[in-house]
Amino acid sequence: MIRYALNCAHGHTFDSWFPSSESFEAQKARGLVACPTCGTVEVEKAIMAPAVSRTDRDRSAPAAAPADATPTPVALMSEEEQTFRRMLRELREHVTKTADYVGDEFADLARQMHDGDLEHRSIYGEATAEDIKALRDDEVDVFPLPILPDERN
Repeated sequence: MIRYALNCAHGHTFDSWFPSSESFEAQKARGLVACPTCGTVEVEKAIMAPAVSRTDRDRSAPAAAPADATPTPVALMSEEEQTFRRMLRELREHVTKTADYVGDEFADLARQMHDGDLEHRSIYGEATAEDIKALRDDEVDVFPLPILPDERN
């Protein structure tokens, strides 16, 4: 694991752990690395001094921490982000419990309900980006279900 010191575009600093440098870059490219204070995904690695072990010391006795050193907590997510994610998760659970899953037929059924050919009911399913754009162009109210980063892992 690698701990990176990170800075966001708004000047906030925070730390986060990653399995590898490639993992950090991949998560950053997907917009999964966000500032816990403001939520921006415009995040960069801060300049850090590497931790290098000395070979000339006796490794049998661990070095004692300074008496005045107090650990500082590291927030991976702010309270606001935790609350927001909880609300998104609850919304997703509500929809999946109360609406009918229609799979790939979502776009066709949504259009038929909008046009009055089918009785209105709550549905969710799969649709392509082109299908969603066409539905919205025709003023059909469709919204994506939120998928949180931790649900993809």
